Amino acid sequence: MKRNLRYVAAILLFSTAVKAQQEMLSKTWVADNGNGTYKNPILHADYSDPDAVRVGEDFYMISSSFNQAPGLPILHSKDLVNWKLIGHILPKQPPFAHFSKPQHGNGVWAPSIRYHNGSFYVYYPDPDFGIYLTKAKNINGPWSEPILVEAGSGLIDPCPLWDDDGKVYLAHAFAGSRAGIKSIVVVKQLNAEGTKTIDDGVLVFDGHDQDPTLEGPKFYKRNDYYYIFAPAGGVSTGWQLVLRSKNVYGPYERKVVMDQGKSPVNGPHQGAWVNTATGEDWFLHFQDKDAYGRIVHLQPMKWVNNWPVIGEDPDGDGKGQPVMVHKKPNVGKIWPKAAPPESDEFSSRKLGLQWQWNANPKVGWYFPSPSKGELRLFTDKIPDSAKNLWDVPNILTQKFPAEAFSFTTKFSFKPRLQGERFGLVVYGADYAYLSLVKKEDGIYLSRVTCLKAEKGAAEKEEMLQKIASGDCWFRVTVQPGALCSFSYSTDGATFTSAGTVFKAVPGRWVGAQVGFFCTRDVVTNDAGWSDIDWVRAHPVPPL
Repeated sequence: MKRNLRYVAAILLFSTAVKAQQEMLSKTWVADNGNGTYKNPILHADYSDPDAVRVGEDFYMISSSFNQAPGLPILHSKDLVNWKLIGHILPKQPPFAHFSKPQHGNGVWAPSIRYHNGSFYVYYPDPDFGIYLTKAKNINGPWSEPILVEAGSGLIDPCPLWDDDGKVYLAHAFAGSRAGIKSIVVVKQLNAEGTKTIDDGVLVFDGHDQDPTLEGPKFYKRNDYYYIFAPAGGVSTGWQLVLRSKNVYGPYERKVVMDQGKSPVNGPHQGAWVNTATGEDWFLHFQDKDAYGRIVHLQPMKWVNNWPVIGEDPDGDGKGQPVMVHKKPNVGKIWPKAAPPESDEFSSRKLGLQWQWNANPKVGWYFPSPSKGELRLFTDKIPDSAKNLWDVPNILTQKFPAEAFSFTTKFSFKPRLQGERFGLVVYGADYAYLSLVKKEDGIYLSRVTCLKAEKGAAEKEEMLQKIASGDCWFRVTVQPGALCSFSYSTDGATFTSAGTVFKAVPGRWVGAQVGFFCTRDVVTNDAGWSDIDWVRAHPVPPL
C-alpha cells in the first residue's frame, strides 16, 4: 500500500513538473521542433557575439551585453538547441561610476569562455579600458572581480589558448574607432595564471587585402594545428574565415568555410566551435537581423583534410552555407524544450533574468514584492542633461523574443507629484512609448515618439485622454518587420489602439528592446511609483 502511494505521489510530482515546465516555456519562439529536428535561429533574440564551451555533458554560452546591467549573460543547454538563461557574470559593470550613466555601444564587447583546470575563465573587452578577466569554480559563481589583463584603448575580442607545453596565449583584434587600426589579429603570451599579457604581441594575420573588418577571433588547437576562427567582411554582409598553422605565430593559411550562399542568413558572423560527448562538431554563430538584433544560429560542422566545413555544402567545395532546419545534435538522450524567459509574474524575490537596465542600477529604482506578486518601480529624476530617454539610466528592458509577438502588462500607477510618468517603451535609436502621466488635474494617457533619439531629438507627445484610475493594461504587438502597435485597456478585456504603427530600429550595436520606465522631473523626498502585476508575451498571427 505504501509503495503504491509512493508511486502515485511520484506520478503526481512528475505531472506537476511537466505542467510547470509547459507553462514556463516560451510561447513566442522555441527552436526544438519536437520531431528530432530543430529550426534556426535557435535563439530569436539578441545574444550578440556568442561564445560557448562544453563541460562534461553541459554546454554554456555567453554573449556581449555592452552597457546593460546586469551584464555578460550565461545560458545553459544539454543539447545545443534548448537553452535556458541561468544568470549574469557582472551584477554591475566596472568602472562603476562611468557606467552609472548610459554608455550606448560601450562596455562589454565580444567575450570568450573557457574551462581550464577546474575553473571557468571569461575574457571580455571594454574597448575604452582594455581586456578583463573574471573567473569562477562554478558557472553560477561567485565570479571574481574583473581584473585588467591589459589596459588599452581599442583592444577587442580576446580569446585564450592553453597550449600543450603549458604556455598561455591570447588572440585579439582591434577596434578602428578607438585604436585607429583594424582588420588584424595579434597573438600575445599571457603569464601562467592567465591574468596578464607579458609581451607586446605578434601580428599573425592581416585581413586588409581579402578580409576587411576581420574581427572576433576564437583560438583553438586540433591535430597539432592552431586554428583561429574569425568573421570578416562586415557584420551583416560577411563570411566565416578560418586560419590554421602548425606554429602559434604563423604563417597562417586562410580559408572561407561558410558564407550566406543561397540561404536567407545574411553575413553569418562570429561564434563558437563546440563538440558533443558523442563526437559531433557544431558551430554557434549570430546573424544581424536589424531591429531584432544579433540572433543565434546552430550549424552542423565536420572536418575535411583538417579544415572545418560549417553548415551544408551542396557543391562539395569545402565552403558551407547556413541550414534552416536540421537534425538535432546527438547528445545521447532527449532533453525537454527550453528557451529564455520573456513573461514574468513577478513572484520572485529577485528581478527576472531577462531584465536589464540601461546603466548600472542604483538602490531605490525597484523593489520586488513577491508576497503581492508585483514589481514596484519608483519614479527617479530624469538627469538634467538628458535630452530624451536615450540619456535616462533607469529603463528596464528585455530583448525582442521573436519576429512577431505581443507584450501585455497589467499595472497600477500611483503618482504623488505632477510630471511623474510610467511607460511601456519600445526602445532603440528611435523609440516610442505609451504612458500615464500625472498632470495638475489628474492622470492622462499619452503616446510619445522620438525619432533620432541618439542624436538628441525631442520627443513628440500626443495626449490621448484623461483616465479615472492608474489601474491599467498596456500592450504592444510586434509584427514581422518590427512593426509595433500600441494599445491600452481599463478593464483588461477591451483594448483600444493608441496611435500609428511604429517601426522599431536597433540601438547602438543592440537590437530593439521592450520594457518600462518610471520617471519624474523634480526632486522629492517621497516619490510615486508603479506596481507591475505581470508581463505576458504571446505569439500573434501575421497581418
